[in-house]
Amino acid sequence: MASKSNKGEILAKFFDDGEYTALFADGAVSAACGYAAGQQAYAVYQNGEAVSVKDVEKNIKVLEMAAQTGCPVVTFYNSVGAKLAEGLDVLTASAKLNATIAKVSGVIPQIAVVTGVCGGTSALSAANADVCVMAEDAELFFTAPFTSAAKGDKVPGAGTAEAAAKAAVAAVAAIVAANAEEAAEKAAHIVGLLPANNLTGPAIFEFEQPTSVLSAGAAPEKAAAALIDKDSAVELYAGFGKHVYTAFATIGGNAVGIVATGETLCHNCVAKASRFVRLCDAFSVPVLTIVNTEGFVPSTSDDIAGGIREAARLAATYADATTAKVALLSGKAVGPVYTALANADLKIAVNGCTVSALEPNAAVSVLYKAEIDASDNIIAATNAKAAQYTAEVCSADAAVAAGSADMTCEAANARASVVAAFELLSTKRAARLPKKHGNMAL
Repeated sequence: MASKSNKGEILAKFFDDGEYTALFADGAVSAACGYAAGQQAYAVYQNGEAVSVKDVEKNIKVLEMAAQTGCPVVTFYNSVGAKLAEGLDVLTASAKLNATIAKVSGVIPQIAVVTGVCGGTSALSAANADVCVMAEDAELFFTAPFTSAAKGDKVPGAGTAEAAAKAAVAAVAAIVAANAEEAAEKAAHIVGLLPANNLTGPAIFEFEQPTSVLSAGAAPEKAAAALIDKDSAVELYAGFGKHVYTAFATIGGNAVGIVATGETLCHNCVAKASRFVRLCDAFSVPVLTIVNTEGFVPSTSDDIAGGIREAARLAATYADATTAKVALLSGKAVGPVYTALANADLKIAVNGCTVSALEPNAAVSVLYKAEIDASDNIIAATNAKAAQYTAEVCSADAAVAAGSADMTCEAANARASVVAAFELLSTKRAARLPKKHGNMAL
């Protein structure tokens, strides 16, 4: 479905004060440059027509210019596809575009904004962006829904923004907006939060203190809200991996990435966190991880669906990231989840948290088996021993004593501790060992 808004209306919402400089001649693809959220940026705009070789070359030219000048690129996708009359030439041009997108990935932020139809090779390009924003009435697909339906593979909502945000394997759309204009505004906000390129630092903003404090058992988004600056969060992937909250926000006016966990983590939740942390690390955006989870979901079906691979990817992503990392152990951090999520420069244990190699009830069942078996009430004895074990071995103070955490804090002072931690890490410098790249479980 083509966007009902025209180019002028959409770009006016993206660029500050609606002011920009047009690049190239208008056609199926045009381009512009200006300032978005105070950041110099380029925009590539598709008007809904079929794309020619020259149109693709414009897109490549903008990406190359942006990489040379260190500016973000936002591409507005809305096209019925390639011009078939140009045959293999347009196919070759599309391959060159995909290669250019990959080459500048991690050098400059790339934001995809899907305002109309985005299918085939355009869907590949949009999915390869750092962040993809979709309007509700836009369409994103690899196989056209009507083609799939004709072969008997009819899926309700196929190609819609909702499907692109929720699909278990897809999860391409990080943000779904009500319409094209709102999508453009969301893209501008993301551009403002991200550094202009991989050599510049995050922006600094004015801020207000949060109105709540951290509380035990708080849902992930509420735990995050107690630590970040008031109304600063821009959530990503809200429709996917519901037990992990990921968002760009500010803490003390400094842009950060937030990963907050809750309940149990399935392979979708874990994939969501990995993807987000890798994005933050590419542009050296500091990461705050709020750890309070029962652990990875205990399910053979989830293991088979990719749970082990995704958990390994999560652990490798955190370990590989050189950006500043702070882990706030606000609740449960037990076993493999601690290993994966608490790989941070500074770990803050909130008094009342549980940090343990094994669930306390399971641990005491092994350590004190004879004593528990000899009791009159095995369940009561197990619970009593577990409570004692938690207080003595799994507490915040015990975690610091064992080196599993670096400092403790009260829940009411958690924000101040996080701010202090990021200040300590503000001058962090780290280098990776010489290699082509790692081989984490992708």
